[in-house]
Amino acid sequence: MSDTSDGRGDQYGEQYGEQYGERRAEPTEPTQPIQPMGPRPSWTPPGVQHPDQPQAVSEPPAPEPVAPQPVAPQTPQPAPVDLGTFGPPSGPPIGAPAGAEPGAQSSSPFGPDGPLFTRPMPVGPPAWSPSGARPTRARPSGWVWPAVAVLALVLGLGGGVAGSAIYDQSRSSGGRSGGLTTDTTRSAPPIREGSASVAAVAQELLPSTVQISAEYDGEAGGATGSGFVLDTEGHVVTNNHVVQQAAEDDGPIQIVDQDGNRYDAEVVGRSPVYDLAVLYSEQARDLRPAALGESQALRVGDDVVAIGSPLGLSSTVTAGIVSALNRPVTTGDSASESSYINAVQTDAAINPGNSGGPLVNLAGQVVGVNSAIATTGGGLGGGESGNIGVGFAIPIEQVKVTADQILRTGEARYPVIGAQVQTGETGGDGAEIEEVNSGSPAAAAGLEAGDVVVGVDGDRVTDGIALIVSIRTHQPGETVEFTVLRDGDEQTFQVELGSEVG
Repeated sequence: MSDTSDGRGDQYGEQYGEQYGERRAEPTEPTQPIQPMGPRPSWTPPGVQHPDQPQAVSEPPAPEPVAPQPVAPQTPQPAPVDLGTFGPPSGPPIGAPAGAEPGAQSSSPFGPDGPLFTRPMPVGPPAWSPSGARPTRARPSGWVWPAVAVLALVLGLGGGVAGSAIYDQSRSSGGRSGGLTTDTTRSAPPIREGSASVAAVAQELLPSTVQISAEYDGEAGGATGSGFVLDTEGHVVTNNHVVQQAAEDDGPIQIVDQDGNRYDAEVVGRSPVYDLAVLYSEQARDLRPAALGESQALRVGDDVVAIGSPLGLSSTVTAGIVSALNRPVTTGDSASESSYINAVQTDAAINPGNSGGPLVNLAGQVVGVNSAIATTGGGLGGGESGNIGVGFAIPIEQVKVTADQILRTGEARYPVIGAQVQTGETGGDGAEIEEVNSGSPAAAAGLEAGDVVVGVDGDRVTDGIALIVSIRTHQPGETVEFTVLRDGDEQTFQVELGSEVG
């Protein structure tokens, strides 16, 4: 199996997991599809699938364990991964610098830091006259002041119209903005310590959680999922697999708030690699943004709450714990590349329709985006099965980075090294590089075919999937240290990560 920057398929993905003696769960996306599922996607971590993907016809049990399949709402299944395309989220860190003086320039990725202030020119006394007498000023005619007033009114109206036109033009260009800023997002815990409970979380987050209805196979509302309000500018976060086909077909997309109000929405940008999408709706500006937390602060065993619209049941709340952290999972459903994430695993009930909804801590902060579930591979009528207590969420840190890139540029970028890596099971001894592309970051660093990567920045790498996920937790342009076994000797290489759109 290979993972290349030129998008070559993963030939060995379907073989992943054959070492297990029993059938493993298949991945599926938490978006509730109304149409039957398409062809099975390429290899994904054991038992993972997008809960929102259209129902798929189950395959007859194989003598050997089945590899997990990505869970996508009604969208195409993911194809092989490409090491040239894997890597950490790109883009600058979220959050504008604090304490900046008004008008000061900043390196912040969020655009202008404030208005520019200009100092008015001082006005002095009338000029001195040689005679020592105070010069006389001509009194303006009676028609001057009305004329000035009219002129000021015309200029004011003109400026207002021009400003409105510029604003409308910026909004019509896909809802893009200067990125995520502390002025438009929330981060402070809305629930005070000592008041934490699932009920308090539900009361805080339900107004910020929406249902997504998107066109699929020509049918309006053929795919359903979930999402949450990102900022005060009308942006909503969801999974790419929920809206992928609607975006490709220019089909209708709507968001439905807690009260059942429906608003038309458009796609600002999507990332198939990270399975994220940002939507924009003018009416969503009136909805309350969810507070954004940190998944890095989570510990295994922490209480979490999942909110969304499983099986089309809007405003549904389920609770559980963090079952595992840094779980390599594939959630992609693209025909050309797979989406691997370093997921937060939870036993909170997640089902088709939950895709894109928030995973929340008891302080009321979003710590992840529910994206995939593990299934046993066979529901009633041959369709995908539902929750079995193993769900996966995209860490909020990745969501912030990708959303910021999309809002600033309309597209997302991810790191690459430009090499093919074997993604099949290798016994946990590392990730073997099968080919290094000429002129790639891997080639520049001195990596060669046959090298076995056993560590990245000191973290152990057990196989190709772990290597892909490890790289994707970094940013394009960063230099990371690869620990490699070559001819039995351990060596280290410094690799400056490249970047691709996806």
